[in-house]
Amino acid sequence: MSCARNGAQAWLTQESAVSQSVRRVILVLLEVGWLLSSTLPAAHAQQEPLGAVAAKLGADDHDTLQAAIEALGARSEPAALRMLEALRDGNLRVDGSGAVLVRDGKSGAWLDALTGKPAAAAGAGLKTPLVNNALRRTLSPTIAQLQLRSTDPAVRLAAAEELAKASDDKLVPAMRAALKREIDPSVRKLLRLSLAQIDLTSPDPRHRLSAIAAMRDSGEVSFKTQLAALLEKTADGKFREPDATVRGAAGGALNSIEHQELLTRVVRDLFYGLSLGSVLLLAALGLAITFGLMRVINMAHGEMLMLGAYATYVAQLVFQKYAPAALNWYLALAVPLAFATCMLVGMLLERSVIRFLYGRPLETLLATWGISLMLIQTVRLIFGAQNVSVANPDWLSGGIEPMTGVVLPYNRLATIGFVTAVVSLLAFVLNRTRLGLSVRAITQNRAMASCMGIPTARIDMLTFGLGSGIAGLGGVALSQLGNVGPELGQLYVVDSFMVVVVGGVGKVVGSVVAALGLGEVNKLLEPFAGAVLGKILVLVFVVLFIQRRPQGLFALKGRAAEN
Repeated sequence: MSCARNGAQAWLTQESAVSQSVRRVILVLLEVGWLLSSTLPAAHAQQEPLGAVAAKLGADDHDTLQAAIEALGARSEPAALRMLEALRDGNLRVDGSGAVLVRDGKSGAWLDALTGKPAAAAGAGLKTPLVNNALRRTLSPTIAQLQLRSTDPAVRLAAAEELAKASDDKLVPAMRAALKREIDPSVRKLLRLSLAQIDLTSPDPRHRLSAIAAMRDSGEVSFKTQLAALLEKTADGKFREPDATVRGAAGGALNSIEHQELLTRVVRDLFYGLSLGSVLLLAALGLAITFGLMRVINMAHGEMLMLGAYATYVAQLVFQKYAPAALNWYLALAVPLAFATCMLVGMLLERSVIRFLYGRPLETLLATWGISLMLIQTVRLIFGAQNVSVANPDWLSGGIEPMTGVVLPYNRLATIGFVTAVVSLLAFVLNRTRLGLSVRAITQNRAMASCMGIPTARIDMLTFGLGSGIAGLGGVALSQLGNVGPELGQLYVVDSFMVVVVGGVGKVVGSVVAALGLGEVNKLLEPFAGAVLGKILVLVFVVLFIQRRPQGLFALKGRAAEN
């Protein structure tokens, strides 16, 4: 090769027609060819046979074993991954000749690690490699490095998650190569963020800028500390990050993540406020109807929520015992059971106690408060004083993530949809049925409605039962959001009265607006004031609002307002 180069130089010197630039190009090409011819054989010589590398897994010292694990991690053969997984699971053995065997997880048969074919191996003479904690820490990221070549996106995603926890500089080349060929968005995002955490400490400013860009695009709040550290100064007043361009990018990324964090918190609080308002709406709807129709301060209304939740628990027990295969559909029984149970209890209370107390609101308050204590104690005697758990069906488990940091659980989405359906059905009953016509007539002028032949006593009973049944449906929704206990209703009765008063007595539309509004205000105040102080501030707001507008948001009109 040297002779050819010398001859080419002599020829180029004699040929005066060839320009200087052409000569240089030809010389460079000859140099490159000479270098490649000298280095390629050496590279091939360094590649050990896979069997020789695998035989080192039987070494007695851990340094040799660790070197063998790292060498297998650099191989592309499927057998390398098979051996490392077997070593991790304790299913790898080495015989006296250095042959490596792996045990099949299903059949238990021994297979040749290189070929995957059955191997004749006796129990005696097989050596089990000793894997300590240090080697396990090496094994996991090494296996993940090889799993990045899998055709299954789920396997590659799990491997990327494992590499994200490792944050090892030795894995960077493999991760960069995997990122170039990866097409799955989730795996690409995770690999990019894993590389970003490593590149942020790279001596190359270009890598640090790339890492900052990846962190900014992710919007992850966990990166704020690392980005803020780049803007800090040392004791001598110098910036920890010497490159001004990198500092500027870090400051911009930090601002972007903080804005994303604020947006995420607002969206999350708005959603949870809507969910809370939906539950308050179900709890207050029945109270708004009965209070508007009969002027009864029903302190036992919260216990209808509790009874509805326990009816859901009973429906779950029935399915667990008699139809375990259909357990995911126990809500199909819970909804009508809760409504019917609470409606019957409400009608019984109206006929036995409340109908004798019309026109005496303070006495109805005391009587219904006593009834609420009786219902709580009855439930304690039947189901015990401890909370019971109502499991979400599989189709209500999990959630969707419309944006980073915001997860919308399926059970809360289903609650909002369920409340919408109940409100729509109630609006139809009140505006399109004979019962609704009678309720509206009695609400406006009870004496005139009685003179027109409307059976006011019967309508009172049915309306009170309807309001209690709707509260029972609220208990079904609450059972999907938390545990069920005897004091469940006590948590919502005061809020329900606030919804009724703010919305306007007897006005369904007012209850909808007030419930959703109070739910949103509660959730938006909690991050700043805390749960307890937030409720106090809401109560103060309600008191001031009533002072300013005693009739509520939507006041009754005509003679109904004078009753």
